[in-house]
Amino acid sequence: MGPGNRPLDLEWLEDFLALAETGNFSRAAEARSIAQPAFSRHIRALEEWVGVDLFDRSAHPVTLTAAGKRFRPLLQEVLAGLQAARVEARDAHDLDAASLSFAATHVLSLTFFPRWLGSVEARLSTGPIQTISDSSQACEDLMLQRRVQFVLCHGHAGAPGRLDEAQYPVQRLSGDVLVPLAAPDANGAPRHALGAQPPPSVLAYSEASGLGRIMRSIQDSEFGKDFAPSLSVVFTAHHAALLRTMALEGRGLAWLPMSLVAEDLRSGALVDAGAGGWRVPVDIRLYRQLAVMTPVAEALWQLVGGGGDP
Repeated sequence: MGPGNRPLDLEWLEDFLALAETGNFSRAAEARSIAQPAFSRHIRALEEWVGVDLFDRSAHPVTLTAAGKRFRPLLQEVLAGLQAARVEARDAHDLDAASLSFAATHVLSLTFFPRWLGSVEARLSTGPIQTISDSSQACEDLMLQRRVQFVLCHGHAGAPGRLDEAQYPVQRLSGDVLVPLAAPDANGAPRHALGAQPPPSVLAYSEASGLGRIMRSIQDSEFGKDFAPSLSVVFTAHHAALLRTMALEGRGLAWLPMSLVAEDLRSGALVDAGAGGWRVPVDIRLYRQLAVMTPVAEALWQLVGGGGDP
């Protein structure tokens, strides 16, 4: 068997990177927990497999040859790809082992989902459950890639998402409302209020956020074309929980879901920045896969089929 056909040991690749990093055979062997003679054999075997010298041993410290310099970034990319493939394979195994798999937006995974899931489990034997919490855009991606059975997110008739456009089946589970809120000043008035001059500082949702998609649609229609210019966006984020934290710090006003901030309103930590107006009713929706799912997933869909909490 010629050098080009001999098996490649992945340990050699890690050894190569260690020597490229240290420039010293002894230190690289120690870092890899390998005796130096064995380490040296690994490096030589890798060079025989490649067909060229990768290190200039006449230099002190040892340096990469031109071939080694070219080989190093490509090797790092290969190892990163292998690690990513390992993670993806384990994730796929975990999803396949679960009887139910959900993707839920961050805010609903913190607020609505635990209570709703408890009501489901009171009426349905579910077995293992896999849940992924992410932005609305990422949740849609997981559904479109058929990596989850259900997506839990906010929705609004005036702001259809990709799952609506692809006509995925959907059930409205409950309602929520986006309220403009800000931290109070010493007198209990909002530090940042709609209609104030100069324009209030606004904490906004990013493009990847479903709530951001809803707010942009509402601002362009129901709030009127003169509304957006009166706002000054000073901070943008995917997640309502982060915008809530920034609002509590007095950094601006944000449209936050009541499901997240009800206690803040009761305690006075946040106050209405819109004088009771500028509120946006939204749905809490559950989307399902188009294809036939596992029996327990189909049973859950039938359970919520009448709408509302099961």
